[in-house]
Amino acid sequence: MDHITFLVAVVIVTALAFDFTNGFHDTANAMATSIATGALRPRTAVLISGVLNVVGAFLSTEVAKTISGGIVDDTLVTPGMIFAGLVGAILWNLATWLLGLPSSSSHALFGGLIGAVWVGAGEHGVHFDKVVEKVLLPAVASPLIAGVAALIATYFAYRITARARQKTVTKGFRLGQIASASLVSLAHGTNDAQKTMGVITLTLISAGALGHDAGPPLWVIASAGLAIGLGTYLGGWRIIRTMGKGLTDIQSPQGFAAEAASTTVILTSAHLGFALSTTQVCSGGILGAGLGRRLAEVRWGTAGRMVVAWLVTLPAAALVGGLSASVVTHGGNFGIVVIALLALAVATFIVVMSRRNPVHASNVNETHEVSVRGTAATQVSTAA
Repeated sequence: MDHITFLVAVVIVTALAFDFTNGFHDTANAMATSIATGALRPRTAVLISGVLNVVGAFLSTEVAKTISGGIVDDTLVTPGMIFAGLVGAILWNLATWLLGLPSSSSHALFGGLIGAVWVGAGEHGVHFDKVVEKVLLPAVASPLIAGVAALIATYFAYRITARARQKTVTKGFRLGQIASASLVSLAHGTNDAQKTMGVITLTLISAGALGHDAGPPLWVIASAGLAIGLGTYLGGWRIIRTMGKGLTDIQSPQGFAAEAASTTVILTSAHLGFALSTTQVCSGGILGAGLGRRLAEVRWGTAGRMVVAWLVTLPAAALVGGLSASVVTHGGNFGIVVIALLALAVATFIVVMSRRNPVHASNVNETHEVSVRGTAATQVSTAA
């Protein structure tokens, strides 16, 4: 425990804070369609999702190893750089949550780390070949694969049940959605909780508490799982509204198809160590399910804003992480205090702004618009 300095402890707490924001930011991935179709009550949905995120965190550590020893050179990374990267990721998560924008928490984390390490250690500190292989290529391929799979599944779901009673079909697929949404939550814990495990492990390696290429200790796995589970339970209602109502008018067969396709892609990628964005995968699945039903309305304007946010997330978080790393590198402990206070002030402002037009369990299905001000509504949608 001699290696656990005050700075390392601060970084670990900040990493768990990011994990918490990841949880409520990404609750929509698993439960938005089930809430929108009425398969699950909102509070029940987030409780199930939170518990299964914790369980999923214990199923694999391949993605954690990708973070701790894949995209950056752990021999050049310092705890201060990791802290700066986490600040960039947390602020981006909070800003997009305020707008109801389901951007990628994963890419926010990757961007923050890449920007901070690039500024703090130079370009040699970032393994750009691994970034392309493990992050960028899955970011392009995974939503397309999930979308095509959901489109095909939706088409056949409606063809097979065409002569059945509508009430029976709806009831059956709603029951199926309980299972499929639960599997998405399990898969989310398997993929996203590991990213925080990887960050904490990287911090411990950089501080000399663990050897190079070490995997996450049990206490790291447990704390990361609990943090993301708690965040999930609180429910990212603003983003749930956007994903459940903003992309397409979802019906229970479509919801089941989207969730089943997303689960398959996420679990396969977690097994292979690809640190993909579960938000992008689930959004691709929802769009595919919308295209798979005849006469279904797909809101392409919202989808377009979603894609723009996907493109902006990584560089935006990298910019904030890089600026934070510059202050931390030149200011030492004083720089860390300055960045921490600035980040806290910005986070507080965002939370206060969200109170002006709250979205909660009782009104999450009312509209697909998310307002930031009382006089203007912002319609935004993306994935994570």
